[in-house]
Amino acid sequence: MSASAVAVTGLGLVTPAGTGAAAVWERFLGAEPTAGPDPELAGLNVDFSCQVADFDPPALLGGRLARRLDRFTQLALVAARQAVADAVLDPAAWDGTRVGVVLGVSANSVQTYAVEYARLEQGRADRVSPLMLPRSIPNMAAGEVGLDLGIRGPGLVVSTACASGTTALALGADLIRAGTCDLVLAGGTDSPRTPMTAVAFDRLGALSRRRHDPAGASRPFDADRDGFVLGEGAGVLVLERAEHARARGARPRAYLAGHGAAGDAHHFTAPHPGGDGLARAVRAALADAGLAPYEIGHVNAHGTGTALNDPAEAAALRQVFHRPPPVTANKSVIGHTMGAAGAIEAAVTVLTLQHRLIPPTANLDRLDDAIDLDVVAKAPRPLAVPAALSVSSGFGGQNAALVLTAA
Repeated sequence: MSASAVAVTGLGLVTPAGTGAAAVWERFLGAEPTAGPDPELAGLNVDFSCQVADFDPPALLGGRLARRLDRFTQLALVAARQAVADAVLDPAAWDGTRVGVVLGVSANSVQTYAVEYARLEQGRADRVSPLMLPRSIPNMAAGEVGLDLGIRGPGLVVSTACASGTTALALGADLIRAGTCDLVLAGGTDSPRTPMTAVAFDRLGALSRRRHDPAGASRPFDADRDGFVLGEGAGVLVLERAEHARARGARPRAYLAGHGAAGDAHHFTAPHPGGDGLARAVRAALADAGLAPYEIGHVNAHGTGTALNDPAEAAALRQVFHRPPPVTANKSVIGHTMGAAGAIEAAVTVLTLQHRLIPPTANLDRLDDAIDLDVVAKAPRPLAVPAALSVSSGFGGQNAALVLTAA
């Protein structure tokens, strides 16, 4: 373990694959896709998504608090509470000034904007909710988590598009390494299942139009892929100074050993075709962790299932690894959760390290000939080397990578 490694002592997951680490893990092991018809998107070219089922905010948070929060914040708060419980922490007993929260958000409050702007355009300014601003601004995801759990250290929200959750985990680790915090709740949250978001991505040609088979629509690295599927969710990890965890008798699930980030400077939406920025982010993460490429046993890919992303990502991995280790793509099961994606995928990577088992990629029937990767499909595969990489990319040429190692 690197001297700068940060312990991961708790996981909180609210995803289309289930709520809680155990339920999510089982769904991923079975490679069971979650996409289905979405009433919110009825009548559109793309009328399906991956939804968090049986999510009842009033029951989970109380009616008054649930009404105050937009869905992306509701998801974050439930995941944060779960992560704290999983780490066996008591917010009433901790020193809140030594605890921070860093969350990645990309789409944030599209639901609130749609409802309130409609009222304004209808000449009903007096009916615009006074809660519109505190519900909609992205920083409230971290603000409400801090308020709920008594966190009085740094509270940050970062946005690097679809790499936001990964970036948040990197920043959280840096707060601990710098000695600013003993604990950081880090992760991401988003709920982009809205008509405008679906139409916007569809107009860009980014979404799958497999309406006849929603469950088979998200198919990263497959020759028949035609775009990603919108998803929603939140993932929060408790990051902790290793000495702090030992002092309270906590057993880490894994360690965040290194991270890296790099830009493409290539195109406002398309990735660099040779994966230049992502390759540099991966190399930086490996250097930060003090590991060589051959010491990585698995890659949890960004794997969107779009025409451009998958071959660019494969090219990046081929740059770094002479022979890339086994790859999986979690978006095949839960769709693309935007700002939450990197955090959820990092949490699944932690579970992969714990169980020494790589979950398969769903819907991979025929690997694209242009993608020279060993993609795990059909069944889980044993993890041979106890270190893994989780990578993310986003619009604007944003790339981020995490190295996680077994405890």
